[in-house]
Amino acid sequence: MQGTIATFDTATRSGSLLLDDGTPLTFAADAFDRSGLRLLRLGQRVTVESDATGAVRRVTIPGVA
Repeated sequence: MQGTIATFDTATRSGSLLLDDGTPLTFAADAFDRSGLRLLRLGQRVTVESDATGAVRRVTIPGVA
């Protein structure tokens, strides 16, 4: 799934995004930590991987491994 970063707190490393269909989705620090990224900025396009429960497992930037 892809979406756009709506909020990101550098202190907690968590935030929220809007999926392409407009659905809001939050992610915790562990999902951000799994990405290997250092920072996300508002409006940035991301790809999200979720688990069977729908919780965000990993947030990555499209095209970046």
